[in-house]
Amino acid sequence: MTILIVEDDNDIRALMAFHLRSRGYAIEEARDGEEAIEKLSRFIPDLVILDLMLPRMHGLEVLARIRNGNATKRIPVIVASALTGENDIISALEDGADDYITKPFSPKILCARVHSLLRRSGKDSDTVSTAGGLVLDKGSRECMLKDEKILLTATEFDILLALVKAEGRVLRRGEIIEEIKGEGYHVTERSIDVQIASLRKKLGDMGSSIATVWGIGYRYAEE
Repeated sequence: MTILIVEDDNDIRALMAFHLRSRGYAIEEARDGEEAIEKLSRFIPDLVILDLMLPRMHGLEVLARIRNGNATKRIPVIVASALTGENDIISALEDGADDYITKPFSPKILCARVHSLLRRSGKDSDTVSTAGGLVLDKGSRECMLKDEKILLTATEFDILLALVKAEGRVLRRGEIIEEIKGEGYHVTERSIDVQIASLRKKLGDMGSSIATVWGIGYRYAEE
């Protein structure tokens, strides 16, 4: 999935790009409004992160161009701006921004907002990603963790995908079996425990995100 970052501050743009790339996103960059419009004429990103106080063309004008273009009008847009006034935020949202985040902001919060907006817009149908940098590609069945490929068995991939998609809800062992194998498949619940142990080991420090809920099952929850 590709994100276009429109930001004139080189350091802020590089910081956003670094954290989003570490979570598996491809990044395109624009340093001003006119460069953003030129890039949008050549490709359609999955999401735009847009500053407002831009050289050559104000961010609200860029937003208006996005919303008025047949090919671009449905692109999710997050405004990331140092303008913190209520009127500025309301104006951007009324003009078509899907979300607004004020500077300075935590990169983790930005990544969480990106993930949430992509999920709501249905653009991440082929991939499932988390704010912590875990990316599961359902097409290629590959698992990436902060730009590092994690080799999982087919069953491990399916279990991890089921837990992540549950978004913090506890899954009973029986639910996990039904999710990955279908109803009536004879797998012992103990075998799920073994697979979970293997997953935790392969995920390293992130393995602790798979929490045991004693007497019930497992849930995935990043700190």
